[in-house]
Amino acid sequence: MASSDHEERDVDPGRSQGLPRWVPGPVPAGRAWWHPGPTAGVPATRADAGWWVVFAAIGFVVGQLVALVAVDLAASATGNGARLGAISQLVAPPAWYIGSGLVGLWVGFFLGPVLAARARGTGHLLADLGVAFRPIDVWGVAIGVGGQLLVTLLYLPFVSHLKNFEAPTTKLTGGAHGGSFAIIAVLTVLGAPFFEELFFRGLLFKGLLGVLGATARRLGSAGSRVVAVVAAVVLDGLLFGLAHAEVEQLAGLALFGCILAVVALRTGRLGMNMVAHASFNLVAVIAIAANRAGH
Repeated sequence: MASSDHEERDVDPGRSQGLPRWVPGPVPAGRAWWHPGPTAGVPATRADAGWWVVFAAIGFVVGQLVALVAVDLAASATGNGARLGAISQLVAPPAWYIGSGLVGLWVGFFLGPVLAARARGTGHLLADLGVAFRPIDVWGVAIGVGGQLLVTLLYLPFVSHLKNFEAPTTKLTGGAHGGSFAIIAVLTVLGAPFFEELFFRGLLFKGLLGVLGATARRLGSAGSRVVAVVAAVVLDGLLFGLAHAEVEQLAGLALFGCILAVVALRTGRLGMNMVAHASFNLVAVIAIAANRAGH
């Protein structure tokens, strides 16, 4: 038992150097793509990582519940309480419905990381989750735009056979126009990338890496570490896609989620992720606006 505890302590590069846990350890020169980049040393043990995954599950459930309450309150405030069931089935729901649902969901997406940092981290939320920006993060624009292009190419052979393929995108902005559309666009381009990256790549992905042993120094062979990292990347991407509850676009969202997980792995931060995610969403919003203008 003692040897197992010692092995888990080796996960934290800062501890071995007498540094605070949130100080990045050294980065090996010429490291392989699957070797984690400079990152906060949390979660520090596999047990901590397990709790991070639990906190992610709690945050997701809480977000869903808060979203329901927020939508109900918004419906009452706008005099649509009696019509809420019908509104939820609309192809293009009103802006208040979309906005209140997003904000409610983000409450849970923020709660999970807060719980993880306080209970099984250093208490420094931004450092523990890797929220930091560098000038090089501007490359995220190319990643986001390229991600949209890749997803488009992925669906190109099948799009004519998919029913309601554009429905998820239409539902994203709903029937919003003018100022309402601008508000939804801001939430989509700025709000969603921040909270979703904080949750999926800051909390969930780091938890999965730790649970699978990808960050352990004594995992074994390099091949074992590669398998653990790949499993974490795929799981994170798949859960990211499933969380959007869009069957038609599951494959594309999961693929982009995997790309974002690799970016987080390489940089050890969320800055480039947030820029890439914002760019990805911005392309979708511009496409919707252009399509409306054309009609």
